[in-house]
Amino acid sequence: MKRALAKEFWRRFKCHRLGLTGAMVVLLLFIVSLAAPVLSPYDPSYIDIKSILEPPSYEHPLGTDQLGRDVLSRIIWGGRISLMVGFVAVGIATVVGVFLGAMAGYYAGYVDTIIMRFVDIMLCFPTFFLILAVVALLEPSIWNIMVVIGATGWMGMARLIRAEILSVKERDYVLAARALGASHARIIWRHIIPNAMAPVLVAATLGVAAAILTESALSFLGIGVQPPTPSWGNILTAGKDSIEVAWWLSFYPGMAILITVLGYNLLGEGIRDAIDPRLREGRG
Repeated sequence: MKRALAKEFWRRFKCHRLGLTGAMVVLLLFIVSLAAPVLSPYDPSYIDIKSILEPPSYEHPLGTDQLGRDVLSRIIWGGRISLMVGFVAVGIATVVGVFLGAMAGYYAGYVDTIIMRFVDIMLCFPTFFLILAVVALLEPSIWNIMVVIGATGWMGMARLIRAEILSVKERDYVLAARALGASHARIIWRHIIPNAMAPVLVAATLGVAAAILTESALSFLGIGVQPPTPSWGNILTAGKDSIEVAWWLSFYPGMAILITVLGYNLLGEGIRDAIDPRLREGRG
């Protein structure tokens, strides 16, 4: 049954051209990030005072920055940082959101009320400003950034999984498991959660793009990933002071962010349409 569902999903997904394009972009970025030590032509932290602010050339395809560091090498290594932040932050948000959403949807009553009111309180705070406040109080580091982004991005996941569980928990196979004496934990994690994860998968894919944007914004403001560790955000920060004479310092990392976010959004849309083709028909 699961194999048949997987084949049906792939049949629909491979017909979604934009989704396939997004998948190829994401796969390419993933491969480039893993192979950064091999693909990077220079050490991203190597300073060459003889090559300061050189425009794109054969020796430096994307030019150099104010310290003579190769921009291509820094973008390749920065992609590794950005993707790691995206995956870890979304992983944290998914775990927290699925756990709280599952508890709220399955037990209902006071448990549902308390958890959902807490979600409402969290949603009252502008997420980005909440992240700014927390990061400003902590030492700026990549690990703090990942934890803070994940800890402030679980509310949507919780609502999604709660809504799915409210529907799934009344189906026949769940009632049968309950009648056979299965424990609450077994019913939730063996029978309900696996059948309620489809919208969470889509949300997680889109969440990676949002986390990368957030990390880039924090690094751009100087409270994210700290130099000399390369990040697309802090490369942009270095470029804004020299934008009139070194356009490549802002253009190339900006394009890297644009392509990455677009790739994840297209992939998420493709997965959503493959899971439920009625959504595409509704938009048409």
